[in-house]
Amino acid sequence: MKRTLFLLAFLFCMTQGFAQKLLKADRKYAAFEYTEAAKLYEDYLADAKKPKAEVVAKAADSYYYINNMGSALRWYSKLHELQGGKMSDTHFHRYLLALRAGEKYEVADELQFSRMEARGDLNGMGRMMHQKANFFDYRNGLTDHAKYSVSNLAVNSNKADFGVAWYGDKVVYASSRDTVGKKKYSWNDQPYLVLYEAKRDTATGAFSKDKKFLQKGQTTYHNAAAIFSPDLKTVYFSVNNVKKGNKLVDDQKGTNNIQIVKGTIKGDKLEKQEKLPFCSEDFSVGHPALSADGKYMFFVSDMPGGYGETDLYYVEIYSDGTFGTPVNAGPDINTIGREMFPYVQGDTLYFSSDAHYGLGGLDVFSVKIGKDMEFAFPLNMGEPINSNGDDFGFIINERGTSGYLSSNRKGGKGDDDIYFFKQERQKPCTYTISGTVRNKKDGLPIAGVRLLTAHSDSVVSAITDIHGKYTFNAPCSLKQHITASKEGYSSDGKDVETGKVTGELKNVDFVLGKYEELVRIEDNVEKIDINPIYFDFDQYYVTPQGAAELDKVVYVMQHFPDIIIRIESHTDSRGKDDYNMRLSDDRAKSTFSYIIAKGIDPKRIESVHGYGESRLRNQCSNDVECTEEEHQLNRRSDFIIVRK
Repeated sequence: MKRTLFLLAFLFCMTQGFAQKLLKADRKYAAFEYTEAAKLYEDYLADAKKPKAEVVAKAADSYYYINNMGSALRWYSKLHELQGGKMSDTHFHRYLLALRAGEKYEVADELQFSRMEARGDLNGMGRMMHQKANFFDYRNGLTDHAKYSVSNLAVNSNKADFGVAWYGDKVVYASSRDTVGKKKYSWNDQPYLVLYEAKRDTATGAFSKDKKFLQKGQTTYHNAAAIFSPDLKTVYFSVNNVKKGNKLVDDQKGTNNIQIVKGTIKGDKLEKQEKLPFCSEDFSVGHPALSADGKYMFFVSDMPGGYGETDLYYVEIYSDGTFGTPVNAGPDINTIGREMFPYVQGDTLYFSSDAHYGLGGLDVFSVKIGKDMEFAFPLNMGEPINSNGDDFGFIINERGTSGYLSSNRKGGKGDDDIYFFKQERQKPCTYTISGTVRNKKDGLPIAGVRLLTAHSDSVVSAITDIHGKYTFNAPCSLKQHITASKEGYSSDGKDVETGKVTGELKNVDFVLGKYEELVRIEDNVEKIDINPIYFDFDQYYVTPQGAAELDKVVYVMQHFPDIIIRIESHTDSRGKDDYNMRLSDDRAKSTFSYIIAKGIDPKRIESVHGYGESRLRNQCSNDVECTEEEHQLNRRSDFIIVRK
């Protein structure tokens, strides 16, 4: 008995200890101490035989938040195994990010496309295929983006260094390298960020004579993402929400949010420091950027009403220095994921996103800004600007020849590093092909049609949107064959030769037919659905009206190559019976000759037969008075499907 009681007590203690591990992990997670939480969840799950999905999700998220994507992938894979199609959009998105960070691109693409297809998300499918095509065009040198070489800078430390801003002949950037006596950010156990300024070498991008920037104007918490007015007298940068006594201000969830502050620079001092009016303790506002004319500010926020984790917004700056109402940049820019670090050069907006199609983590994208703040389609900047890590903080000079970006890619020195890039070669010539795919039956647009073309060693594809439209880029002066296909429809193909000037547009439309819409059941047989082919009285040649209908028969046979038909032709009752039999046979042979003249194999037509007046469709038999229209109904040809 004593032994049994001892064993029960021992098991009880083990169970209590096991539960305490989870409780402690959950507390660290709730306090946003993800580095510690990840270790505790790992310890707990090592002994859990049937782990709950919510615990696995927290373990994966903890690693995700501290950017340990290898370990995050382990647990997101487990979560997908447990939940399958019921995995939340947020966790599925992070699972894809972890797969791409591990360079498992084909697996990620297949999972993403299958999920969209299962949901009937035609717009998402089209968007993904379009971005993927543009990405591979860039990789193969087929887009108008210049190619760059990228180099790591000596200024980088073993901590975070990122977010370069132009400051006249200098630069300003953020770093957490000074750790002596510094507090640490519990989220990722890293020191808080400080802004530094440095001289820059325009040829190599190297920094020198760096020192703390406006030391008296910075907080003792995070200071990052600076941007300057053209006259360099005004600075905007991101800081933590703080209150009197230099203490952090948390929102109702216990999170400290980021705000943008504005100040006037006078020597080494920052005067008239104030937070921008659209900042809030309830959400973050950061990463400011100014338009070329200084009339608009772009920024990042997780304020309510957005599309994802963080969205890009813009706000008008009035001539008196006041601000308008922030406007979300919209669904072409913003996604379910993170859009961050905007930067404007001329009429181009650069930003980073982890949900537009890319290599993994945050990738840098460019998008043209039109009048009235309209945005074109975001294009991935490709390698080597982007990697399978986080790539962000992209800035470029006015000539587009060099600049800086930040990244935690492999081979770096620390958490995030600053890289210098410069242009390598001239832009290639590219040509845009677009068009619409319509239904053969009613002329309406068809969504979800895949367009495919192969050139050189690259395959480019696109998917039509809800308006039946598609677009992709191809090299100039190239002959290629484009096919359009969708399950349940016929396919269509066209030979296309692109022009010789970058930016030219060629419109190539396609027509697909759905089998069920091209046939009909009549007299208990399946026939190709055409209007009656009328023959002139006492004639068997094909009229223009008849040719138009026979072209429909040819279309069905061309696009559904397994179909076998038989041709039956009929006359009205006027004339002698044996003459009508011969006339109908001649009419059947006439339609047969027309069809095979269009390239259809004669073996696919099982029989050609005339039935004279033996199968009238109305009462107009011999000696019955009828109108010409009534007699015409009996002068017809049928194309009956005998095998498909």
